[in-house]
Amino acid sequence: MQYNNILIIKLSAIGDVIHALPVAHALKKCNPKAHITWVVEKPAYDLLTNNSDIDEIILFEKPKFKTLKGLLKNLPGFARILRRQKFDLVIDLQGLFKSAAIAWLTGAPSRIGYCNMRELSSLVSTPVCGKHCEGHVVDRYLDVPRHLGCTVDEVVFPVNITELEAWQTEQIAAEAGLDMSNPYVVLAPGTNWASKCWPTAHFAILTDLLWSDGIIPVVSGGLADAPSAQEISALAKKPPLNVTGKTSLKHLAYLLKKAKAFVGGDTGPMHLAVAVGCPVVTMFGPTDPARNGPYCGNNIVLEPDRNCLHCWEKSCDKDCLAVIDPYTVFAAVRSVMKS
Repeated sequence: MQYNNILIIKLSAIGDVIHALPVAHALKKCNPKAHITWVVEKPAYDLLTNNSDIDEIILFEKPKFKTLKGLLKNLPGFARILRRQKFDLVIDLQGLFKSAAIAWLTGAPSRIGYCNMRELSSLVSTPVCGKHCEGHVVDRYLDVPRHLGCTVDEVVFPVNITELEAWQTEQIAAEAGLDMSNPYVVLAPGTNWASKCWPTAHFAILTDLLWSDGIIPVVSGGLADAPSAQEISALAKKPPLNVTGKTSLKHLAYLLKKAKAFVGGDTGPMHLAVAVGCPVVTMFGPTDPARNGPYCGNNIVLEPDRNCLHCWEKSCDKDCLAVIDPYTVFAAVRSVMKS
């Protein structure tokens, strides 16, 4: 690899950014002297901080560009930031119009992307279609550094948690009533698609099963997941401990790193759990675990017996995940739990 100043474009979502982390590691391992910059949106920014594989982070503040007035006001300055870096290679792992626009604004002489580029982004960056083009998205992304001559001996998800972030997490946990030295399981009821949500009533039953087995259930998520957490608490005989809306991504990463297991759907926190080595029990229906499932580790993927699996519909009146009962999930949790 002969490039020394590389820009990675992977803006969102959280799970997608996690999937792309091994690319930065592979590039840095291949050429330790390369300066690697990553442009990302605010929701996933925290994942990239204090990362030895990423030398610089550029924040793309998407809300500032949503109106014509905002675009005219903010685009020239953002373009100057990109151009003055004088990147010799841009890697577009988003593969959408907005990422293509960013790649074009850099003025970089070489621009490449992964195989499944959309919204005309392939006209700006050349797609790299390796042997994993139909495989898991992590491997699809890693075909790009392989194309550049890098050897990928192991897949590493670099998420660096500082001592301060670890201490802050312990304080947040303590305020919620959790001593992190005790066995606990993290529950994540929220997802970005309604069709990927496991019913809160099932989470409530699982909560009671965990309590009865001496395992502390801890419900987590963003502020938008607070209603789901409240429903679980109301339906359970004994409510779970609740850190919903109280953790940053790094706080959640540390909480997951110390947990016995994670339970949730196809969502960013599930992929974060995998990245930090937390065993996962996950429920899949509309999306395909062969493409988006937990990439590595001691994990169990549960799918309903439906002929409409992997429909990729964001909402559906069939509620297919409801047929996965809490007792099956509890047995899976007991199976994957860290000793």
